[in-house]
Amino acid sequence: MFKKKRVSGHGVILWVAVCLFSMLCVTIIVPGLLVKKIPDNDALPPNQLKTDGPLQETITEQGLMIPVYLTKKAAIETVPLEQYVKGVLAAEMPVEFELEALKAQAMAARTYVVRRVLEKDYSNMPVSDALVTDTTAHQAYLTEQELREKWDKRSYEANMAKIDRAVNETKDMILTYDHKPINATFFSTSNGYTENSEDYWPFISPYLRSVPSPWDIKLSSRFQETVNLSYKSMLQKLGVASIATTNTSAKSMKVLEWSTGHRIKKMVIGGKIFSGREVREKLELASSQFTWKWSGSQITITTYGYGHGVGLSQWGANGMAKEGKTAEQIVTYYYTGISIEKAMPFIRKS
Repeated sequence: MFKKKRVSGHGVILWVAVCLFSMLCVTIIVPGLLVKKIPDNDALPPNQLKTDGPLQETITEQGLMIPVYLTKKAAIETVPLEQYVKGVLAAEMPVEFELEALKAQAMAARTYVVRRVLEKDYSNMPVSDALVTDTTAHQAYLTEQELREKWDKRSYEANMAKIDRAVNETKDMILTYDHKPINATFFSTSNGYTENSEDYWPFISPYLRSVPSPWDIKLSSRFQETVNLSYKSMLQKLGVASIATTNTSAKSMKVLEWSTGHRIKKMVIGGKIFSGREVREKLELASSQFTWKWSGSQITITTYGYGHGVGLSQWGANGMAKEGKTAEQIVTYYYTGISIEKAMPFIRKS
């Protein structure tokens, strides 16, 4: 028989403390051995992914997040894709337009920004940590606060209900060609036709083809505009030494070539050859289709249409909608040979 050793009260307390400490260690350490540590790069909210490149766009439970540079505030607002489309729609197209025209514009606006995400296109950005600005350098965009300031309370609620419907009924829909998001360019008012891409920009797009757009003539208040310039101003803006004010001189103004879209493709002014786009931009004209008339040292220029003329005509879209055409019919008319697909599968593959 072994003799029992007497244990003091302090010894009992120490023994109990050691046992409790050992059990606590097992409780903490064992689960740590069983659970795989999540890498830092994966420690993100559910369904959130990151892209490569200088800008980190994210996909959250709210959808694709778009960082927008607000030029007046010099600040960045990051919003879900569909909310961004609502801000663009409210800024780019009159809310009084037909619902189907608004839906067509929503698809074009969504396609524009999704293409930039997929192609990692950060062009024309004044900062490195945003994808687009809120200006027409990309797409005009209004924040919720700006929209509340633009409309009174009653108008805001009614207008936003219409915009919400246009965006929600086209949710996640983008325009594609050959299973790729298109460069969905759009403009205000045609001269009666849209323009081939290569007649205004230095690239050819198979879906940016010239089509008739007769609705603009009757509907748009921007279809015809007139500006007056002085002879001196013309010389300065165009960078020419002199311009003959009659058509008999080699230094007069003369159209050399017309585009498929019935706009001036090439012309001579003061002995120097310009593209229609160059003249439009240098003289800040509404369109590259224009006529002119000299009166002494003043020139009166009348333009037809408003904007570059490539892609979807907003006033033409409204005219088609008034005739009962759907948003799908509108976009497939102005963008030749395209399809309509869901955006998210493209985004998740990128």
